[in-house]
Amino acid sequence: MQLIPAIDLKEGKCVRLRQGLMEDATVFSDNPVEMAQKWVDAGAKRLHLVDLDGAFAGKPENYAAIKDIVESFSEIDIQIGGGIRDIETAETYLDLGLKYIIIGTKAVQTPHFVTDICAEFPGSIIVGLDAKGGKVAVDGWSKLSTHNVIDMAQEFEDDGVESIIFTDIGRDGMMKGVNIDSTVELAEAISIPVIASGGVSTIDDVKKLIEVADAGIEGAIIGRALYEGSIDFAVAQKLALELTED
Repeated sequence: MQLIPAIDLKEGKCVRLRQGLMEDATVFSDNPVEMAQKWVDAGAKRLHLVDLDGAFAGKPENYAAIKDIVESFSEIDIQIGGGIRDIETAETYLDLGLKYIIIGTKAVQTPHFVTDICAEFPGSIIVGLDAKGGKVAVDGWSKLSTHNVIDMAQEFEDDGVESIIFTDIGRDGMMKGVNIDSTVELAEAISIPVIASGGVSTIDDVKKLIEVADAGIEGAIIGRALYEGSIDFAVAQKLALELTED
């Protein structure tokens, strides 16, 4: 089980949102590189970057901050999501040194784009499915589609995506705990890995995810809980390693 700290970028700063609402943002650092250093020093082997402004604009808006982080931590895997709506943007990020590209809104609105981009960059594409009540949300979570999460995940699996990041919008940033049942249900419905996101609030949440990792849950993205101190990343990472080895 891989624990992945989230660094959400808004206007060049490291922030966290509640339920994806841009107007409900808390700034945790003016220096995203220093924040990334904190998580790497604590043992992170992978980072999850989100260009929040890009998710709404439909194009990169925090490229400078992303570039600084990638160039500072070339030894670890870094994934990026938010505003990636064309192959050229994905190529720019991969050329920069990012390991994975996360496609969200574009995957839902234009499914054949996933087919094309997986063919172009095999092994590098992750689809992020953000859901509420089993339905997928788009445009920075501002709109709820009619698409079912499991149905879409199965389609993207056939396209060749590397994994699925599943976020329960109702729990993201709310410190209410992860939606274990929905995450396991999705993981068992596909053969590619699932990365849990949204609501990982305590060490107990980490333990619960590790207990069901065999269902196909590869990792967990942790955000607000790290920034508010309810999870000590170094402690959680040590626990994940110990329990996974057991």
